[in-house]
Amino acid sequence: MRNLKRMAAFLTALILCLGLSAAALAAVEDTGFADVDADAWYAEAVEYVRAHGIMNGTSAAIFNPDGTTTRGQITAILYRASGSPEVSGGAAFTDVADGAYYADAVRWANTYGIVTGYGDGTFRPDIPITRQQMAAILWRYAGSPSPEGGADYADEASIASYADTAVDWARDTGIISGRDGNRFDPDGRATRAQAAVILHRYDTWEPPIPEIPDLEAGTDVLVAYFSATGNTENIAEHLQAILDADRYEIVPEVPYTSEDLDYSSEDCRANQEQNDPDARPAIDGSVDSMEDYEVIFLGYPIWWGDAPKIISTFLESYDFGGKSVVPFCTSGSSGIGSSARDVVDLAPGAQWLAGQRFRGSASRDAVAQWVDGLGLKVLSGQAGGFTAVLERAE
Repeated sequence: MRNLKRMAAFLTALILCLGLSAAALAAVEDTGFADVDADAWYAEAVEYVRAHGIMNGTSAAIFNPDGTTTRGQITAILYRASGSPEVSGGAAFTDVADGAYYADAVRWANTYGIVTGYGDGTFRPDIPITRQQMAAILWRYAGSPSPEGGADYADEASIASYADTAVDWARDTGIISGRDGNRFDPDGRATRAQAAVILHRYDTWEPPIPEIPDLEAGTDVLVAYFSATGNTENIAEHLQAILDADRYEIVPEVPYTSEDLDYSSEDCRANQEQNDPDARPAIDGSVDSMEDYEVIFLGYPIWWGDAPKIISTFLESYDFGGKSVVPFCTSGSSGIGSSARDVVDLAPGAQWLAGQRFRGSASRDAVAQWVDGLGLKVLSGQAGGFTAVLERAE
C-alpha cells in the first residue's frame, strides 16, 4: 500500500487552452506551476507529486504552496494512492457527509486504522492537518514500523502519545524533519509545499531490509497459513514451490461458512471474533515437529485491518523462541499494516521479518521477487535429500 498510484499529467495542453501569459507559461515549463519558482526549496517535490498524480494544483497553473493542507485532503490522497477501493457501510463520523469528496476515503482509512477521529465522534476533515497528525497517518499507512529511536526533540513533552512512535519513525526515515532548536513542533500546520515535500520523501523512501540470522545447512522451512476463501492458499502454494518448504494449513475446528464471513452483518462470526480480544478459535490438528523448523512463513487474509483471531490461536500453541517468522497476507486493497505487529507479542523470542501483502491472484514470479527482496537465497541438493535452506544473500 505504500507505493502511490502513478498517473499521467497533460498540463501543457491545459495551459495552452487557458491562454496563460508568457511569464506564467515559462514558470509552468519549469515546475508545472506559475507560483512555484524552479529554485524554490520545495520545487522538486512539487514537480514529483504533480507528475505522479499525488497532489494537484488548486488550478491548472497554480499550486498555492503557502495554502493549508486539511485532514480530509491528506486522507483522500492516500485513498486514491491505494486505488480507491470500494467501501461499504455508513459514515464513520458525524461530520463526514455522504457524497463529500473525502467520504469514501475517510471510511476506508478509518476501517483500516490509518486515521482516527476526535472524542466527540467527529473527524474534522476541513481543519489544517498538524505535523504530528501527518506523521501518525503516514506511519500507520506504512504498516506501523518500529523506529530505531534516538535523541528526543526539545519539545518531546508536547508530542501526543498517539504520535510518539510515529514521530520517531518520521525522524529516523527523514520523511519529516525537525525545526530550528531541535524542535518537532507537533501542532504546527503543514502547508501545501511542506505536504508535497513530505509525500515526496515518503513515496521515494525505501524500507530497510531486516537482517536475517545465519542459518546452517539443513534448516527446515515451514509455510503455515490460514485461508478462508482460497486466496492465501494460492500464495502459500507459491512459497512452498519457491522454497521447497513444508506446508501446513491452519484449519479451524469449526469451518467458516459464507454467513460467518458476511462482513456487512455486525453479528457475523468473523466480526464477533475480531471485536473480541480474547477470541481464540480452535484449530483442527497441529504441526508435527514444530521444534525442527527455524523459519516460518505465516500467512492469513486481512479481516478489518487485522489478522484473523485463529492466527493468535496458532501463535500461542507453539514455542517460537529463536525462530524467524515472516508474515504475509492477502487482501483486495489494504496493506499488511499493523496486523503482524499486533500479534508479535504472542510469539515471544521470535524474530519477525518484514511482511508483505498480496492480492490472492498474485503470480509465482511476484512472490519470488518478494522472497528475493528479503535478502535470502534458496540452496538445494543437500546431503540426505532436497532441503530448503535459507542463508544470508551475498
